[in-house]
Amino acid sequence: MKVNQAFVSSFAAFLTILAIPIHAQNVVTDWNSIASTTIVANGGKAAGSASVWFAYASIAAYDAVNAIEHRGDPFYFHGSAARNASEEAAVLAAEHRILVNYFPTQQAMLDMDYTVSLAAISGNLSARGEGVAVGERAALAVIAARAGDGLEANVVYTPGTGPGVWQPTPPKFLAAATPWLGQLRPFTLKSPSQFLPPGPTPLDSDEWERDYNLTRLFGDASSTVRTPEQTEIGLFWTENTAQQYARTFNYLAINQKLDVGESTRLMALLWTGYADSAIGCFNAKYTYSFWRPATTIPEGGGNTELPSDPQWTALGVTPNHPEYPAAHACITNTVANLIAAYFGTKKVKVVVDSLAFGSAGVHTHVFQNTDDLFNEVFWARIYAGFHFYHSLVDGGELGERVSRQVLRKQFHDLHDRDEHDGNRDRSGASW
Repeated sequence: MKVNQAFVSSFAAFLTILAIPIHAQNVVTDWNSIASTTIVANGGKAAGSASVWFAYASIAAYDAVNAIEHRGDPFYFHGSAARNASEEAAVLAAEHRILVNYFPTQQAMLDMDYTVSLAAISGNLSARGEGVAVGERAALAVIAARAGDGLEANVVYTPGTGPGVWQPTPPKFLAAATPWLGQLRPFTLKSPSQFLPPGPTPLDSDEWERDYNLTRLFGDASSTVRTPEQTEIGLFWTENTAQQYARTFNYLAINQKLDVGESTRLMALLWTGYADSAIGCFNAKYTYSFWRPATTIPEGGGNTELPSDPQWTALGVTPNHPEYPAAHACITNTVANLIAAYFGTKKVKVVVDSLAFGSAGVHTHVFQNTDDLFNEVFWARIYAGFHFYHSLVDGGELGERVSRQVLRKQFHDLHDRDEHDGNRDRSGASW
């Protein structure tokens, strides 16, 4: 891993990605950035739940382009379009319709983005019109298919009491976030609880004592054992994950020089996996309702062998939902496995930047292997004081199982199918 903290060069790269519309690569990355602004920056959606709207938009774009290319399995939209229809117009029409439907108060800005994007597309008016038409139809199919799926439903959650039970955490002691996410109808999973993990470590176990002390020592804001590099890593991953990964997915498409069809498949694969992983993870979080280090360590861990530390404070601001399993481990292992499957190798350059450092500028981490991406996130959540080791292990396992499910169920490339080896990714590697 290489860390670059130079403000000027990093911030310039950041602006290149986020400029709307950017047109540095294709309309898919443009509208992934627009979706990020709509869903997170303006919509205020949390890191886990934001992925649901990204999935809606990316699936609509994928289905629209697939109706033109006929390259893969349709997800929700089984219609067809003329071969000469503009794929770029299909993408922007699909994503625009999804975002306007779910974020109607932002329609004026989205309409402006749509107009500018459409005007930038070359080709004849007929092809653009065909593309817009199929994009609209694909988006409406997604909206119809997802009706009544439990999006932002009023799911009541009341914390319990006693050792091991989640309570609101400092400094703001916010109510538990998005309990509805764990009940949402998934995209590829049979149910939100399909991959329910076995549960937190018993408080009277040696394993719990080890996990507790590991986070107590490395996750404290005033830790004397955590190195400066580990501190930077812990803080790096405290940005809204969906916003952060939206830029990462754009970097992937740009660095790998993907065309429109390849980009829509990659985005739909990653966002659908992210969303299903978040759904499964939050189902487990609210099933077990395990306490966070921020409230556990000051009390002593529910075990007479464990020291309490009333002055202990997590390095980062603890997310306001239960600890087990670790959501970032769930999501990142899903994403890492899907990236490796798409490109046929774990040796993929993955660029991630972070806006978590405020006036200190944009920090950038570069990974040459998807395993390294997951491993850094794993330890980052301990350095930040957010999680216990066992929670990260089980979260990573849940994420891996979700990725396998997504690959079995959706986004198969029909051009790469082989009678004997099953579905193969764009590099020919077997799934």
